[in-house]
Amino acid sequence: MKSFLFDCGTRDSTASLGILFLRVCTGLMMFFGHGLGKIQGFAKMKDGFPVPDFFPLKYMSPPVSLMATIGAEVVCSILIILGLATRPAAFIFAFTMVVAAFGILGSAPWFIPAGIGPKEGPVLYLIPAIAILLTGAGQFSLDASILKERRRKKW
Repeated sequence: MKSFLFDCGTRDSTASLGILFLRVCTGLMMFFGHGLGKIQGFAKMKDGFPVPDFFPLKYMSPPVSLMATIGAEVVCSILIILGLATRPAAFIFAFTMVVAAFGILGSAPWFIPAGIGPKEGPVLYLIPAIAILLTGAGQFSLDASILKERRRKKW
C-alpha cells in the first residue's frame, strides 16, 4: 500500500525538476484561482452549486457537491504541490476536472464563453493532472523521501 500511495516515479534530476515546476504551477493556479474562492464563498454558493446529472453523483446535494469540489481543488492541489500521495491526489483532481468539463459543462462549447462557461478551463487542468498521474511526483517531493529507492536486483 505504501508503494501505491507514495511512489514518486522517476528520480532523474532533470525530469524531476520539470515535474516539480508542473506540480507547483498547476497546484497553485487551482488553489488560488478556484479553490480559495469556493472556500470564501461557501455560504453563498452552497445552495446553488451544480450537481452532475449522472449516477451516482446525481444523488449528492449542492452543499455536498461543493464540499467534494473544494476537497479536490484545495486538498488535492496542496498534496500535488507538496508531492505527497501525488498519484491518488492527481487522480481525484483529474476526476473532478472530467466531471466539471463533461458533467457540469456538458452542453457548453469548447472554447467560446457562453452560459456557464467553456470546457476549455477544466480540460486545461485535466492535461497536467494526467501527466502528473502518469509520471509521479519526481525526486523533489515528499513521496520520494517517504518511499526510498529500493536496490535493484542484479540478474
